[in-house]
Amino acid sequence: MNARTLTLPPALAQTREKARAWWKTRAPRERLAVLAAASVVGLFLVWMIFVQPAWRTLREAPVRLDALDAQLQQMQRLAAESQGLRGVAPVSQAQAAAALKAATDRLGDKGRLSMQGDRASLTLNGVSPEALRGWLLEARGAARVRPTEAQLSRGAQGYSGTIVVSLSSGAAP
Repeated sequence: MNARTLTLPPALAQTREKARAWWKTRAPRERLAVLAAASVVGLFLVWMIFVQPAWRTLREAPVRLDALDAQLQQMQRLAAESQGLRGVAPVSQAQAAAALKAATDRLGDKGRLSMQGDRASLTLNGVSPEALRGWLLEARGAARVRPTEAQLSRGAQGYSGTIVVSLSSGAAP
């Protein structure tokens, strides 16, 4: 099928003929102005649809790649830490309880530990963020426990609340 044998619907053919008649009645200067305006609108549409999104993607890609690389590195560190923790020998409940007691003693009068079977509950009263972080790291590393519940609030003196840990997560039977 070529363009000469293609027939348009009557309404579209009539509109095309009206547009041709209107174009022929325009002065050359007007035709030039209409062509210039149409070119500007066309260039604007090309810019908005094709160029600007691609340009934005190119501009934002390095920042996104850096963020994704940082996330990947963090995930790899966590995976390596997880593998390392799997290879660590479990401790008995008595050893875990002793390690938790030693860590709690470092908190002084700001922390109180109570044991209930395979769970331990730490009550905090004004503990600094560094001291709490240290307690959690020691509980995780030396006692091989994991927090199961935490209800903490941060005040002017530090953190207050309770942390419940499970002794059976890495403990030997």
